[in-house]
Amino acid sequence: MDKINFDYHPQFFTATILEWKHLLKKDSYKDIVINSLKFLVAEKSIVIYAFVIMPNHIHLIWQIQDCFKRETIQMRFLKFTAQQMKFMLIQEDKTQIEKFRVNAKDRAYQFWERNALSIDLWSPKVFNQKLDYIHNNPLQDKWQLASTPEDYKYSSARFYATGIDEFGLVTHYN
Repeated sequence: MDKINFDYHPQFFTATILEWKHLLKKDSYKDIVINSLKFLVAEKSIVIYAFVIMPNHIHLIWQIQDCFKRETIQMRFLKFTAQQMKFMLIQEDKTQIEKFRVNAKDRAYQFWERNALSIDLWSPKVFNQKLDYIHNNPLQDKWQLASTPEDYKYSSARFYATGIDEFGLVTHYN
């Protein structure tokens, strides 16, 4: 049995949709991500300090809790969201699912790029840099999804600006 680390630090986590496709553009697909994160928070396997869901990727600052393995939590999150996205695509538009067909031994479809990025955040300075990056991501010139960070619905920026957590999943880092 693998040794479990009882001293996890917060991590900056990024996952990208296969080939940077804009699958997460529709709110219904963003809600799949939200619901999966809410489940993990409810089961107390993670604490979420920040998030943003962009059209083709997500960024999180999360902390895996004691007695849970990072690799297992990441795999469960990515696998569950991929399954839900597949079911939704089959239901909504079967032609779109073909954009995610892959020639792999272990799957017919792939929704997330392999090797999601996970970086331990060891200092408050780096934590705050990542927090600012996450919250300002929707404002970048290439996206222009909102005029202020707190105006973008699928982000924790509104929580940090107003104290209101619309999704019920964010814990303030202080």
